[in-house]
Amino acid sequence: MSVRFESGPDLARNDAGLVKASTWDAGTPERMRRTVEAIREAWESRDWPHPGLLSYTVHAGEDGRTLFHYSQWSDEQAYQDFFRHGRDERNADIDAAVPGLGRLGLHTLELYRSTPPREDDGREPGCVVIVDVEFEGADKARQRDWVDAVFEALGTDPAPAPGGIAAHFHVSTDGTRVLNYAEWESAAAHAGALAAPGDGVGSRTPQWERVQTYPGVTGGGVHRYAPALSMRPGAGA
Repeated sequence: MSVRFESGPDLARNDAGLVKASTWDAGTPERMRRTVEAIREAWESRDWPHPGLLSYTVHAGEDGRTLFHYSQWSDEQAYQDFFRHGRDERNADIDAAVPGLGRLGLHTLELYRSTPPREDDGREPGCVVIVDVEFEGADKARQRDWVDAVFEALGTDPAPAPGGIAAHFHVSTDGTRVLNYAEWESAAAHAGALAAPGDGVGSRTPQWERVQTYPGVTGGGVHRYAPALSMRPGAGA
């Protein structure tokens, strides 16, 4: 199987049983750029490693140092097969090109709910906003209840942010976090939404207040990224 480069992953595909998400710290804008190039070279110089890997996408951080990795898998076994037989050789090439990369953890996620893209606008996201929400202790019902509360807030918001395209809410398989992969027209559109009245991108409503004061939330963060590299199996798959 060859490697095919795309503008971004298909987040709505129904054959993705799991998502793996991680962050790398390259340290500087130049090292971040070199890391993206090294990733591309390490992957395009080899066949696609496993049919159970459906897509692999890298995002470049607005901070000029971090890279967010998002990969879709058919199941956990496919990832474990890749981990044993394809991951190390690629990472060795990348580390040789950019020594000292910081790998800041790996989370296993399942897509729970997505907002549909706005009808007939055809916009491509210029910015991906990763919203990470951490909870005290493992509770899968609480994860989903928090996401459902966000959807209620979105559905009742009298003035939704105009630059948002779609949001894809993932829950970790260990029950401790939610990750929202939010697609925006641009970083400026997201920054403008944050600057509008309200706490975050939502209006001042009781529904958003419930989200923002939800019990058991212990931390998290919001980070903006630009699409950098996205791959999937190509011809011969």
